[in-house]
Formats: sequence, C-alpha cells, structure tokens
Amino acid sequence: MGRTLLDLLRFNRQFASGAALLLIVAAYACLSFFSPYAPNDTYVAPPDVPPDWTYLMGTTSRGQDLFWLLSFAIRNTLAFGLAVAVLSRLLALAIGLVAGYSGGLLDRALMSLNDTFIVIPLFPILVLFYFVMRDRMSWGLLALMMACLGWAYDARLIRSVAMSLRHREFTETGIFSGMSMRQILVEEHLPYVLPIVFSTTMNNINWSIGLEVTLSVLGFTDINTPTIGVLLYWANQHTALVSGIWWWIFFPVLLVVMTFIGLFLLAVSMNEYIDPRSRLGRRAP
Repeated sequence: MGRTLLDLLRFNRQFASGAALLLIVAAYACLSFFSPYAPNDTYVAPPDVPPDWTYLMGTTSRGQDLFWLLSFAIRNTLAFGLAVAVLSRLLALAIGLVAGYSGGLLDRALMSLNDTFIVIPLFPILVLFYFVMRDRMSWGLLALMMACLGWAYDARLIRSVAMSLRHREFTETGIFSGMSMRQILVEEHLPYVLPIVFSTTMNNINWSIGLEVTLSVLGFTDINTPTIGVLLYWANQHTALVSGIWWWIFFPVLLVVMTFIGLFLLAVSMNEYIDPRSRLGRRAP
C-alpha cells in the first residue's frame, strides 16, 4: 500500500494535487495548537473588522479572530470526518470480508442487514437523533451515529472483492495449511481490498463532513464545539451576509471546498489505479 501511494504521488498529478491541498488544510489546522485564544472565547477582538494585517481573516460579530477560530473549526471538522470514516471502514471491512468469504446463510443474513442500512433515509434519522439526544448531544455521539449509518455501500463493494478471492489458489492453500478464517481474511484478503478501502475512506470523509456542515448550519448539532458548520451557523444567526460581513462565510467555505476537492482528487486517482481500463486509457497515445 505504501509503495502504491508513493507511485501515485510521483506519477499521478491528480493524486499529488489532492495531497497538496490536504497538506495545506492540515497544516492550517495544526496552527490551532498555537492559538493565543481558547476556541469559545468571545469579544477578544473588535467585532466585525474586515481582513487586514492585524486580523488576516477579519473578526466575527462575536469579537473572535477568525484566523484562529477557523483553525480550531477545520481541525474539529477533519477529526470528525476521519473518526466517522475509520469507524465505518472497520464495520464495512468486518462485514464485507466475512460475508464474501463465508457465503451461504451467513452471507445472506449479513447482506440483508446491509441492504436494510442502505435504504434507511439518513438525514431524517440524524435529525430525529438530535431531537432525542438534544440535551446530551456531543461531537462524539454524532460521529458514532453517522459511522453506524455510513458503512453499508462500501461493505457490499468489499464483499464482491472477497467473493472473487474466496476460490483463489492462495486461499485454498491457506485453508489446507490450517489457517483460521481470521488469519486468511487479515493476512491474505485484506491487502487486496486496501486500495478500495483507501478510496472509499476519502469519499466517506467527504460525505460525513458535508452532512455535518448541513446539520450544523441548521442547528442540529452541538453548537458549542467549533466546526466549519458551526461557524456558518453563527454567521447565519448574526445575518453576516446581510450585514456585509462576507469574510465570516467566505473563508470557512473556501477551506471546506479545498478539503472536498483534495479528498475528491485522491479518491478519483485511487479509483483510476484500481481500474486497469482507466490506467490503459491514460497511457494510450
């Protein structure tokens, strides 16, 4: 997997561009550890100051330096997307690999559960979850809920790969040599699905960040934890666009768009690497 990523960085411009964008976003997020202000401090700066050399991204109507506040917000947003992606990848891997390898009744049972989660309308469920857990809603609870709802599509994709590996010679050799199912799945099958896992992870981070921003803008999350969506929520509450405080919306949107584009480029380039027809098409004169 490491060799694959190095080759993509060297020879695939889309992958390199996406990695560069995400590196910029991640470096900016790391500045939050050096912020002179706590993320929830208000009126530490003059309100509604446009971008200048003192306040590079201006200040909000709540008297917050947007440059430092946005570093906290993008850090929390990236951490949220990564947490959802990792948890949902673990579920997708476990269910997809076991279903594809086992077949039979267990496969049908797991895929019935999988199809149930596919048809569940996610957004209404998350809104209902907010109203049920309103007093105890937190960043972690929302991430856990979204991870439990965001694994089904990718589990079916992983299952299809595992089914094609089930009758390969190396799998039969592992069975005859006394390897357990866990050893075969982890040592023999997992390396074949890692490129797919990487690609779906990028897509899942995009999905979870987009959904979190949507829920936050509507006020259906913990508005005391700064994220990109929460920044936009407060901008909307203070009618930033009507008041001409454009920087309060422009910079958060710019940063999240850079994140989306970077993740999209990584996912597309990895999909291209996985599909041999795409690679042949790029090499054709």
